[in-house]
Amino acid sequence: MLAIGNSLSFVDRTVLTLLVEPIKADLRISDTAISLLTGFSFTLFYVLAGVPVARLADRGSRRNVIAVCMLLWSTMTAACGLAWNYASLLVARAGTGAGEGGLSPAAQSMLADYFPKERLPAALGLFSSGIYIGNGLALLVGGAVVAAATSAGSVEMPLLGVLRPWQVAFIVVGAPGIVLALLLFAVTEPPRREGPSAVRVSRETLWKHFSARRAAYVALFGAGALLVMHGTASGAWIPAFFARRFHWDTAQIGTAYGIAVLLLGTSGALAGGFTANWLRRQGHADANIRTAQLGIGALLPFAALFALAPNPWVSLALIGAMNFFAGFPFAGMYAALQELTPNRMRAQIAALYVVCINLIGGGCGPTLVALFTDFVFGDPLRLPHSLAIAAVLTLPLSSLCLLSLRRSFAGAARAEA
Repeated sequence: MLAIGNSLSFVDRTVLTLLVEPIKADLRISDTAISLLTGFSFTLFYVLAGVPVARLADRGSRRNVIAVCMLLWSTMTAACGLAWNYASLLVARAGTGAGEGGLSPAAQSMLADYFPKERLPAALGLFSSGIYIGNGLALLVGGAVVAAATSAGSVEMPLLGVLRPWQVAFIVVGAPGIVLALLLFAVTEPPRREGPSAVRVSRETLWKHFSARRAAYVALFGAGALLVMHGTASGAWIPAFFARRFHWDTAQIGTAYGIAVLLLGTSGALAGGFTANWLRRQGHADANIRTAQLGIGALLPFAALFALAPNPWVSLALIGAMNFFAGFPFAGMYAALQELTPNRMRAQIAALYVVCINLIGGGCGPTLVALFTDFVFGDPLRLPHSLAIAAVLTLPLSSLCLLSLRRSFAGAARAEA
């Protein structure tokens, strides 16, 4: 159920990337303005909501927190379909971000109580696969909805009036989350392994713990932020890349790219989790970090070259491999975070991690590419070069952060155990 919720959250945040060109045409806005919708406006409210909601999750029912947050973000996604100008779409995207900010910290905390350490990476791999299931479904469903609505022109809906195809897509993908929010009450809240949920952790205690493990946390946060920066930079602009360079239409992009993300990204997330489990059984205390390093090292060449490929099918094959290895590190990095953190503050530390990787990675990734396209090259057709530069700037630095983390992780994790 948590993996399905994670999938829907990524459907709702990702569908916009497929709709870049029709939204630009209808609202008459630039690449940089679009990047604020895909990045900063969403991310700012995502992180503002994350920490206070995580404090509630550490003290009370994490399941209830997730259900309420899911109801909010799904409703606001549907509200994007009612936007009549850029400002109203910006506000609705901010509401989607605020709702989604409560999911990951509470879900990671729940899973750490459901599963022992030697099985946790595989569980988190399944949860993380929601990133790619959601992204893939957003592209497939969004592409099909836009294609159907485009063939019919503008669509008249009861009570809502005449809507453009991209508006219909937002309403369609937002609706399932409202249903799932109610079904989540069938999920059992697990007992906490290290004490009652009502224990209040002061900000001073939280900061003292963080400071004592700061080398490990800073390295882990940095690696995650840079990895997400690349992921959002490429994910936000790949549909536009296919449209501009190879002149594919929305349906073609949604089907081909969606299948690649859905199958290979999901496989990579699951493979990463089971690989970390296997390495731990072989006696490697830093199995989670080793797995993440392996994924990022294999990811770099595919990420740097896909945008420069000579035809769309070679590019798509490279994107598929890129998504497989991009999914590989997540389970290990999430599991490492839980190993470093005591139960009573897991959701809050996870929220700080989510804040960091989304504020830096999610907020800056799409804009990094747009700034190169708009202000360095000054040509929308140079988008492929901007994508390649983003990969070369972010992924080697992420790998260096993980190398630093391996030096500090084992001792910090043993101290926490």
